[in-house]
Amino acid sequence: MNQTSVRKFVLLGLSNNYGLQIFFFVVFLGMYMVTISVNLLLILVVTLNPRLQTPMYFFLSNLSAIDICFSSTVVPKILLVTISQDKSISFLGCATQMYFHLALGGSECLILAVMAFDRYTAICKPLQYTIIMDKKLCVGLAVGCWIVSFINSCILTFLTFQLPFCKSNLIRHFFCEMPPLLRLSCRDIWFNEVVEYISGAIIALGSFLLILVSYFCIVLTVIKIRTAKERQKAFSTCASHLAVVSLYYGTIMFMHLHPRAASSSEQDRVVTILYTVVTPLLNPIIYSVRNKEIKGAIKMQ
Repeated sequence: MNQTSVRKFVLLGLSNNYGLQIFFFVVFLGMYMVTISVNLLLILVVTLNPRLQTPMYFFLSNLSAIDICFSSTVVPKILLVTISQDKSISFLGCATQMYFHLALGGSECLILAVMAFDRYTAICKPLQYTIIMDKKLCVGLAVGCWIVSFINSCILTFLTFQLPFCKSNLIRHFFCEMPPLLRLSCRDIWFNEVVEYISGAIIALGSFLLILVSYFCIVLTVIKIRTAKERQKAFSTCASHLAVVSLYYGTIMFMHLHPRAASSSEQDRVVTILYTVVTPLLNPIIYSVRNKEIKGAIKMQ
C-alpha cells in the first residue's frame, strides 16, 4: 500500500465493547455539551458586561473561544466513531482535523502564556498596567497567538501528509493526531520528529517557561504584601492557574516531546483525552466561575 492508494483511514475508537461504547458516548456527549455551554456563557457575560471589558477578561474570552473550537475538532468525531459501525475518515478529512487540532492546541498554549504575562503586569507593575496592556497590544497579542499557531500547524500537517502511509490505514487512536499517523509511514520519520520537537519546544515549552517566569515574579511580589489574607488569596489564585497549566502543558509535552519508541497507543489515547476533553471543560470553571466578578455578572444577566 502506498500513499496514493490511501483514500481514507480507519479510526480504532475507544473500545470494541458495546456496553463501554454506550458509556463513553454518554460521558463524552455530556462533557462536550457542558464545555460548549460554560464557555459560551463566559463569552456572553464578558461581552455584555461593561465592567468586564478589561485585558484579563478579553484573554479569558479568547481562551473560551479556543476551547470551544478545540473540543469541536475532536469530540464530535469521537462520538461518531464510538457509536457508529463506520469508523472511517477520509484522507482530506483526517488532514483537516489534524490541522485545526494542532493550530488550536498551539493557540491555547500561547494564550495561556499571554494571560500569565497580563497577570504579571497587573500585580508587579500596577501603576503602568493600563499603559502597557492597552487595547492595541491586547488585540495584537491575541491575533498573534492565532496566526503563529495556524502557520505552525500548516507546516506540521503538510510534512505529515507528504509521507507515504504504506504500513496500514488503521489509526490506533480515536481521531487524527500526529504520533499515531507517523507510525503508519514506511519512510524514515526522523525529519518529521525533529520538526515536531522544535515546534513543541518553541510553542509549548517556550510558553510554559514564560508562564513559570511570570509567576515566579508574581510570587516574589506577593511575598512583600503585608496582609496575610491578601497573600493567601493571591497564592491560591496562582495555585489554581498553575494546576491547569501543568495539566495541559504536561500532557502536550508528553505527547509530542517524548521519544516515539517509548510510547504506546493506549498511553497516547489516555493523555489525549485529558487535554482535548477534560481541560476545555475545566478552564472556564477554574479561571472564571470561581471569580466573584464573573459570578456577579452571571447573576445580573
